[in-house]
Amino acid sequence: MMRALDWSASPLGPPRQWSQALKTTVSMLLAAQAQIVLFWGPEYVALYNDAYAPGIGANHPRALGRPAIENWGELWDDLEPLLSGVRQTRKTFAAKDRPFYVERHGYGETSYWDVSYSAIADDDGSVGGVLCIVSETSERVLGEAQLRASEARYRELNATLEQRVAERTAERHLLATIVETTDGQIQALDLDYRWLAINASCADAYQRIYGKRPKVGDSLHEFLADRPEHLATTAIWGRALAGEAFTSIDQFGDIRFDRRVHEMKFEALRTPDGARIGAFVTGTDVTDRLEEQARLAQAEEALRHAQKMEAMGQLTGGVAHDFNNLLTPIVGLLDLFQRRGIGGERERRLIAGAAQAAERAKTLVQRLLAFARRQPLQAVPVNIGRLVTDMGELISSTTGPQIQVTVDTPEGLPEAMADPNQIEMAILNLSVNARDAMPDGGKLRISAKTRTIEHAHGSDLAPGTYVCISVADTGIGMNEETLAHAVEPFFSTKGIGQGTGLGLSMVHGLASQLGGALTIKSTVGAGTTVELWLPVSHTAAGTIDTASQAKPRPLPAGTALLVDDEPLARMSTAEMLSELGYRVVETGSAEDALQRVKDGLRPNLLVTDHLMPGMSGTDLGLTLRDQIPELQILVVSGYANNEGISPELSRLTKPFRSDELAASLANLAKAGR
Repeated sequence: MMRALDWSASPLGPPRQWSQALKTTVSMLLAAQAQIVLFWGPEYVALYNDAYAPGIGANHPRALGRPAIENWGELWDDLEPLLSGVRQTRKTFAAKDRPFYVERHGYGETSYWDVSYSAIADDDGSVGGVLCIVSETSERVLGEAQLRASEARYRELNATLEQRVAERTAERHLLATIVETTDGQIQALDLDYRWLAINASCADAYQRIYGKRPKVGDSLHEFLADRPEHLATTAIWGRALAGEAFTSIDQFGDIRFDRRVHEMKFEALRTPDGARIGAFVTGTDVTDRLEEQARLAQAEEALRHAQKMEAMGQLTGGVAHDFNNLLTPIVGLLDLFQRRGIGGERERRLIAGAAQAAERAKTLVQRLLAFARRQPLQAVPVNIGRLVTDMGELISSTTGPQIQVTVDTPEGLPEAMADPNQIEMAILNLSVNARDAMPDGGKLRISAKTRTIEHAHGSDLAPGTYVCISVADTGIGMNEETLAHAVEPFFSTKGIGQGTGLGLSMVHGLASQLGGALTIKSTVGAGTTVELWLPVSHTAAGTIDTASQAKPRPLPAGTALLVDDEPLARMSTAEMLSELGYRVVETGSAEDALQRVKDGLRPNLLVTDHLMPGMSGTDLGLTLRDQIPELQILVVSGYANNEGISPELSRLTKPFRSDELAASLANLAKAGR
């Protein structure tokens, strides 16, 4: 076997490269009849003879030529110090009946050995390895131990027979007491389905689910005779009485009393000589545990859904930011072409169509931001009753004559903290969804009422008072699968090109951003009810000025420093500023803008993007304001949220037209005066 072994995989390498001392030692041990193993080198590579091989069981032949730790791992903490001691001191270690814990037959056992470990010198005089001459004595040692134990037990039996009889009797009394008082349900039937034994807990369980208690000697068939629909229970017992051992989880009980789920372990009941005389079962009521597991699974699923929605919100928010940056030059240049009247009638019509498409894209981005909860909101106290009532006519004209629209808003509704424009858009979106769910006509009811939450709510709303706007239709409804995905962005049951799948997503994001919630109840064929919960305002409602305001154009005010890392967005904004009379200096980063000022530039206006590599536009504005106190600052953001933007700085959301930029600059100038 050693000649046939592929020694290239062994740390020792091919035998032709071995030292003469190693070759000589191996030749000696191979010829010996004693059990010998040689552990060679610092890795203690094992080499052994035929006499030693049976002693290591299944570890042979894989141990041959391999480091000892690989095949003697279970006793390495014991063996290694012995080998290291011989290797370092060159002193022989010998012992009689030395115990070693080994795993040689697939399981652990303690073996016993007479051992003699000796150092073997290599060609250069150093210790090359440890030669172990051993003889297993396990059979003798264990036999002697068993003999001594048997003799001791025999002496004890004779000395304590009376005492043990008394103890055994007490033990049986104790066991009977435990069985009777335990919460576990224990019972046994004979082969004729009659109770041999039943403890109090099990009898109580029968009382709870069937309204009566069995007792020893009663028949299971007679016990359930008045409930033939429950006689199937006997089939389970039949398997156990036939000798089968198994565990079953089933629901039992009369619905007039109680239905409970029990986990039951069935075993055959036998006499000491093995004859089958019946079966017994140990059972546990697991109803509460299973219900708790179901609640936990539901909570875990809700958590996974919330995490998925959060991740999608972050994704859509980021996409919306990038899309706003892309839209900024498109909207700006189309606005420029329209204002300058570029081209003939056909070209102007095409430009107007492109501008309209860009505005639709802008609206789409706003819906993405609403879902991601990153839209700019102006939350003020809003009279929801008046707002919903005022929208009745608009909704009726939107839904068409086939839909009967009813608006119900009671007097005295408290004001809600909300953005009125966004709430109007949300109600309109929900109404359009309801219209599409009633292709053959139906009823649409829009109502508002005050709702108070005192305890936990399915939408995770905090306890408090809310104004609840309800949009209910009599349409086709949604099944559970559709309902589970209803508020996910881009999910739609409408045909291609008939919807963006962002309506409910936008309303859901709006509600969450305002501190409220969106709940949906739907039944296939019976319609859908969507409720928008808004927190009640604790301040008096002010007058909301919805009248269109004139957008004054700012007067030329000298030099504008324009900072944006997006070249196309910077180009269109620079063109707008030039048209407004500014001399524009462009830079692609906040650091470059600071250097321009350091080199002597004294701008009158700073227009800067907020999120840029390196320093943000907000930090740039605050830094330059300290250096140039009279500097007017406008922060432009594609994210459309206020996070990270100082409230002291004016802001403008991308994309924007020239008149929107002009209005923002005019407000800056007005504030400066």
